[in-house]
Amino acid sequence: MKVKDIVNKEIVTLTNCEQEPIHIPGSIQPHGFLIGIISDSFLIDYCSANTEQFLGVSYTQLLGRDFGEVFGDLSKDSLMDYIAQDRMLSSLLLKIQLMGRDFLCTVHKSGSIYILEGEPVSIFSQKANEVYDHTSQFLSYMHTTQSLQDLCSLVARGTREITGYDRVMIYRFDANYNGEVYAESCREDLEPFLGLHYPHTDIPPQARDLYLKNLLRIITDIDYTPVPIFTIDDKEDKNLDLSLSILRSTSPIHVQYLHNMGVGATLTISLIYKQKLWGLIACHHYSPKNITPEIRLAAQLQGHFITSQIDVRQANEEYEISRKVNAAFDRIDTFELSGDPKSFQNLIAQSDLLKLCNATGVSIYFNGEVYSHGTTPSTDEVHFLASYFNETNTNSSFHTNKLVDLLPDHRKLCENTAGTIYHSLDIESKNCVMWYRPETKTEVNWAGDPSKSIILNKKGLSPRNSFKLWKEIVDCTSKPWLQPELDAAAAYANGLQRQINLIKITQEEQKYRKLSEMLKEANAELENMNWISSHDLQEPLRKMQLISSHLLSEEELPSNIQHSLKRLNLSAEKMRTLLQDILKYTRLKYSEESFENVRLTELVKQVAEEISGDDHPSTEITISDLPEIVGMPFFLKQLFSNLIANAIKYGKQDGQKEISVTYHPEAVAYPTADDQLYHLILVRDNGIGFEQKYAESIFNIFTRLHAHSEYSGSGVGLALCKKIMKNHKGHISASSSPGKGTEIRVYFPVSTK
Repeated sequence: MKVKDIVNKEIVTLTNCEQEPIHIPGSIQPHGFLIGIISDSFLIDYCSANTEQFLGVSYTQLLGRDFGEVFGDLSKDSLMDYIAQDRMLSSLLLKIQLMGRDFLCTVHKSGSIYILEGEPVSIFSQKANEVYDHTSQFLSYMHTTQSLQDLCSLVARGTREITGYDRVMIYRFDANYNGEVYAESCREDLEPFLGLHYPHTDIPPQARDLYLKNLLRIITDIDYTPVPIFTIDDKEDKNLDLSLSILRSTSPIHVQYLHNMGVGATLTISLIYKQKLWGLIACHHYSPKNITPEIRLAAQLQGHFITSQIDVRQANEEYEISRKVNAAFDRIDTFELSGDPKSFQNLIAQSDLLKLCNATGVSIYFNGEVYSHGTTPSTDEVHFLASYFNETNTNSSFHTNKLVDLLPDHRKLCENTAGTIYHSLDIESKNCVMWYRPETKTEVNWAGDPSKSIILNKKGLSPRNSFKLWKEIVDCTSKPWLQPELDAAAAYANGLQRQINLIKITQEEQKYRKLSEMLKEANAELENMNWISSHDLQEPLRKMQLISSHLLSEEELPSNIQHSLKRLNLSAEKMRTLLQDILKYTRLKYSEESFENVRLTELVKQVAEEISGDDHPSTEITISDLPEIVGMPFFLKQLFSNLIANAIKYGKQDGQKEISVTYHPEAVAYPTADDQLYHLILVRDNGIGFEQKYAESIFNIFTRLHAHSEYSGSGVGLALCKKIMKNHKGHISASSSPGKGTEIRVYFPVSTK
């Protein structure tokens, strides 16, 4: 049988250090041993090289053999029973005898492999009652603390008492995973680290991921020699994920980092809050140090105390803030806004508008006007911010406590307005409400220059080796906005948006009301003009025609004067016709004549008789059976009178003029309308026709396709037809081609009115 080690031999560089595969080092620390067992066969598939030191049996003698065959059926049954009871990774460790020696073991599953990690049972183990006394004393202290920081200080002290480490720190992360020593307990002769900050690069992403999976990590001696893990050489790239391992070997970069700090041993406990890495309990010792598995679990319990209280303590703090901002919201939400600028001025002066999100200033931008209260940017700067957020934000809201990150070229503005909450009040305009906070200058003490967290020297890649105090002044940054403050601002902005929308609707109603009044006045004036055109203007035209006709009866007038008088008479007649058509057109708009049932067949025949008669002997008009519709008889006569008259006027120039008025036997839908059904009446002629591109324009008022000298008319007739059909909720259209005649399609709705 051939065996091989699985030690990861990849070289870490500046370009790949954040991708270092720290979960598969292929080696462990030497204070314990590791055995990897295939889950379904219980054959030993992995084994650390130091088993002979602990068990008296080398890894070559273990690999490939059944666990029970090597250690006995009793030991195998104990392990299988422990696994079956789902105690893996629990606080109850497996105490097992292997090769006549007692071991405390952690067991977990990695893929298809059960990983057993054993350490000798220590004769110096603390008694259970001592661990219990520490824990119960801590619980009594815990109830006396008020703030989260006081609690963390107590945990640091309690953890140090239980574990005996030289230094215990509660390490808290910010949103970018930069760390801060939030609480600390250390030997009196050691320099305190309390308040120091560490850059996020000190704990790379893959290490943070492991802290989420494995809540406890111990290094008993940073100068240890890694123990390789061996396996049966039966697969290419065979490896073992040690993410949950307690003995997992440490990254060389991390070991160097601890060397640079002068640390000899560490214990790290993860603090998980809302499924995120909130912080760490970091225990440092300045010489090699190991603690028993029982003490490790007791220390881990301290971490559980913190994480169980983070929610409670932060919830209490947030509740108090939420109570205050909600009280402010309830008071300000009752303010009734109107479109009067004084109303906005009174609103912005309300102190509760600032209290609802604990801001120092607030501005409302509405229809180009700025209303501000408190410490705010200038009016021009508010205009700028409203435009900037309106143009750059895909969402209707935004908040930041470091505006300079967005506007690096406007540092002066960001010094006075470091934090901003923005809410749009109208997606179609710049209307918005904004709250502000000024900058809060803070002095951050870093444990070494954070920009030099990883350096490259003559020895290659290593973490920074200087942890001397390095100070940074953080400016253009405000106090962060808390969630209750953001919620209150959003709720009020929504309410304000509703009020403003109501104001805009009211303003639109007022505007339309004024337009309606102006339209009524214009209509009244138009009616007066119609009266003038039908009486005052037509009377002079009649006199002109009467006088010109009288003069034409004179026998001795020169021919040129007779010609001029005839032209004058004809022009007066055209003017009278135009005035009458305009009167009909405008009368149609304001007619209040009621609708009634109309028999179209009788109405159209009557119209045809009135138009044709003896004046058009060469015209043949055919009328089929037409439907009964609901309409206004007077205007329907106007409609068909215009259509038939047009067909005669533009009829065939030589030969018989043929006009037909027919009915489509089935109800049809209009091509561009909805599901409404219509009676379709077709008026056809065999006249001169026109090009189809003019099919829509011929229904526009005063539109003519021919000169006055060719055909008489005012250009109002078809426009009048279109208006009549609109009044009847119908449609009219035309199709034609030159020399092929014209077809007018008239659509009357099947339903009533």
